[in-house]
Amino acid sequence: MSKQVPDEFRIGIVCGKLGDVDGVSLEVEKWIRILDELGHTVFTFTGHYASTLPLIPEERQILLPEIRFGSPEQKQYEAEVFPYLQDKPARLSDTRREQIIEHLEQEGTNVANILFDHIRSYSIDVILAQNTNAMPMTLIGGMAVYKLATWRRVATIFHHHDFWWERSRFSQNYIEQLLGRIMPPVDPGVEHVVLSSYAEHILRSIKRVQPRVIPNCEDFEHAVTMDEYSSRFRQEFGFSPEDILVVQPTRIVRRKRIEDSIELLGRFLKKYPEFRDRLHFIISLYQGDEPDVHYIDEIKKRAEQHRIPLHLISDRISAERSVDGEGRPVFTNRDVLVNADLVTYLPIWEGFGNALLEAIAAKVPVVTTAYLVYKTDIKVVGFDMLEIRDVYEKDGSLRIPERVLGEMKRILTKPNERQRMVEHNFRLGKKEFGLKKLKCLIRDVLDEYGDEIRASRKRIEKSKRRYPV
Repeated sequence: MSKQVPDEFRIGIVCGKLGDVDGVSLEVEKWIRILDELGHTVFTFTGHYASTLPLIPEERQILLPEIRFGSPEQKQYEAEVFPYLQDKPARLSDTRREQIIEHLEQEGTNVANILFDHIRSYSIDVILAQNTNAMPMTLIGGMAVYKLATWRRVATIFHHHDFWWERSRFSQNYIEQLLGRIMPPVDPGVEHVVLSSYAEHILRSIKRVQPRVIPNCEDFEHAVTMDEYSSRFRQEFGFSPEDILVVQPTRIVRRKRIEDSIELLGRFLKKYPEFRDRLHFIISLYQGDEPDVHYIDEIKKRAEQHRIPLHLISDRISAERSVDGEGRPVFTNRDVLVNADLVTYLPIWEGFGNALLEAIAAKVPVVTTAYLVYKTDIKVVGFDMLEIRDVYEKDGSLRIPERVLGEMKRILTKPNERQRMVEHNFRLGKKEFGLKKLKCLIRDVLDEYGDEIRASRKRIEKSKRRYPV
């Protein structure tokens, strides 16, 4: 009788960075937790660990500097092939374009070989590529994973959080044919996972593949609550118990439309001046991986114009609680949210909405725009949000209805109304976007892709006999 192949796999997660507070890093940590619960062994390969991953032994956290966001090679590519990233872009000649593509092919092959050596050494069965072949923030990493999947025939699940054609800074480029080939690739031996039904439709239409939808999820089973540590937040930053903390729990990037959040608060304070001395606007995360040196200054100027106290606290926020160099406590975004009275979340575009789910789990009322994926995959669940339609004026500003200002006052002054809203949203969030749901969806993907993973395992074992490590 032949030995039954076990259903537990050795999985290698590849990503440009991990252990940070961005949406991809946060979602990867949830996947790691579920994969561990399902009995799989996880390895991570990344260009940068912002912090150590708590659920994986350090010897299984492999550093691969070649695929780091912002590496010297990546910066050089960006400077030449993405004109929107430059103040004074230069035209790329056909000769130089061919040189760049050739160099990317060579470097991608080199990194693919390094990864393949690790795959054989650690007997990894399947690669889980986290956004490497959806956003060109690590072109060498994307090329390497492409070659692993299509040349080396390593079983690969591509987990796409958003796509390059959805970002103006990447959609206009000089290497569109290359991006079309590898981001993401089309191959019968690979699997694709996307966050929303909209992304499924787009990828199916453009690439003629059948991706699976696994939305962002949140740990509602162990939802954040006020404890001794998080209760120190207000005092640490000089806020009183009576202060109203409005939190923007995101990175500072233009598509988050933070200027609309400030305009909203400015309109609110003008209509209800009794809140003027109590309201504070907090942006919890950093500028991020979307370089725009002018945006922070614009945000500061707009807050000053509306006389709104603005607090940029990213230097005190991390993926894990800790202490900084001055001995001060470092908080998580969840610690910030549990202290919030209201969350503003007015993006013009999101791949899904991690921050929205975090706010729901923290039982905080949310003012949100009805951005596309919110309408297709989140609103339909039945959440009770302070919702603003995604309608914009000729000058590009969000059209803010008077109705929302009154709803904000009601939620801030009527505790019973607030409680009813947040408890309703929490129940729905736990049912539709909890980790139990995520566990079922991940199990289904691995079960349906299992034959290809087991075939890949055999190919890798065969390569060891041919090429001893």
